[in-house]
Amino acid sequence: MVAGSEITVRRAVAGDWPAIWPIFRDVVAGGDTYMYAPDTVEVDARTVWLHVDGAQDGHALPITFVAMLGDEIVGTALLKPNQSGLGDHVANAGWMVGPSFVGRGIGRTFATAVIDEARRLGYRGMQFNAVVGTNTAAIGLWKSLGFEIVGTVPDAFRHARHGDTPIHVMYQRL
Repeated sequence: MVAGSEITVRRAVAGDWPAIWPIFRDVVAGGDTYMYAPDTVEVDARTVWLHVDGAQDGHALPITFVAMLGDEIVGTALLKPNQSGLGDHVANAGWMVGPSFVGRGIGRTFATAVIDEARRLGYRGMQFNAVVGTNTAAIGLWKSLGFEIVGTVPDAFRHARHGDTPIHVMYQRL
């Protein structure tokens, strides 16, 4: 799909799951960025995250991506319609970068590639429904890429360390 410096982004295939799972498990286990239960089991994670039969032209189905550094999968993303029917022209997405690769620009390169793919597929906007208020790195990244906070829901996330924490709804026209 895209290569930037040494990072390559492509659609996931079923055989990528063994490399995606540890990233998903480690990110979710922190209890600080995703709504998934920190003890989500592998079979449930695979069901919600791995979609390899996504639309090639159009945007009816979820699509999973991987970010690669050389031959190693270092991140994963899920792109899907935010709603069905009359709301399917707005995308929703989630990104996970392996904890040992955070801070190396992978998230930004990866996000840019997936946002560009959403545009190519015809989405007219992208909405994040639950950006945890304490996740300042993600909020800063999304703002730098043109997203804005359009709403805040108080105490909507049970943060592992901070307790009840607000979430932001962030949006960008594509």
